[in-house]
Amino acid sequence: MTSASSMPVSCALLDPARTAERLPYPLLVKALTALLQDPSVQVPARLVLPLPGGGSLFVMPALDGLSAITKLITFTPANAGRGLATIQGDVVVFDVATGQRRLILDGPTVTARRTAAVSVLAAQRLAPCKQGPLLIVGAGVQGKAHLEAFAEGLNTREFLIASRSLSSAQGLAHYAQTLGLQARVVLDADAALADCPIAVTCTPAHEVVLGALPRGDAFVAAVGAFTPKMAELSPELCRYFAAHGTVVVDTVDAAHEAGDLLQAGLEVTRFASLADVVRTEAFAAKGPVLFKSCGWAGWDLAAARTALAQAVGPHAD
Repeated sequence: MTSASSMPVSCALLDPARTAERLPYPLLVKALTALLQDPSVQVPARLVLPLPGGGSLFVMPALDGLSAITKLITFTPANAGRGLATIQGDVVVFDVATGQRRLILDGPTVTARRTAAVSVLAAQRLAPCKQGPLLIVGAGVQGKAHLEAFAEGLNTREFLIASRSLSSAQGLAHYAQTLGLQARVVLDADAALADCPIAVTCTPAHEVVLGALPRGDAFVAAVGAFTPKMAELSPELCRYFAAHGTVVVDTVDAAHEAGDLLQAGLEVTRFASLADVVRTEAFAAKGPVLFKSCGWAGWDLAAARTALAQAVGPHAD
């Protein structure tokens, strides 16, 4: 006879659509805030293994008092020219007490949604002017996620979209319009920056896409570059934010990952992290704000917490 303790526990394998359903942006933002205030959270440095052909394998573990996760994904930049996703893989969620798998989430969906939610949290806390329009540079998966996240999390209603691919920009603008939002394509991101108090750069970071000096009330979230060799913002723009405004990084790991800042010759350890912002009642940001996001397994743990909380009832999966 098999004891109850040894009975297998079902593990839900969620496809992209079902993963997205489990990760509504408002709840993700709340989970991110709670995670940054939880002393039980442990996040070791992620392991990045180069793959033949220019790709990378990322192994990203994290845990708290209840759950342990590992995100196992590949990043293959060349896939952009093959019609394939550049990020592929899964997030596996385990129960700490029993070691049993609880969930397997779609890795690219988790990455897109938690990254956009982190940008929204940073904007909520740091943006001098929270009204739109919002400039989105990059009309791929992250561009779409940020459009949705800012519409839901900051009630942004107007968007300007710039992309190297005009058809992609037009497609994202049309998608925004189907959601009842205002959106239009712009050909010059630098020129559009003057009209937008909030901007997000979420490109593959092959080259600099933003270099114009920001407005005095600007908030720019740069999320596309996550290695020392990648950069979306010009060195001059990064140095301007450091000298005349405020720079905040998503985590202390940005000290060796934030290519935009490192290539500008800036000492990244001098900048506050998002945890510092959340844990300080009245964090003082002056002038234009640059939020540099590189990614962190802690964000994936917050997503796992959110997904687990949405599993209500015995037939949820």
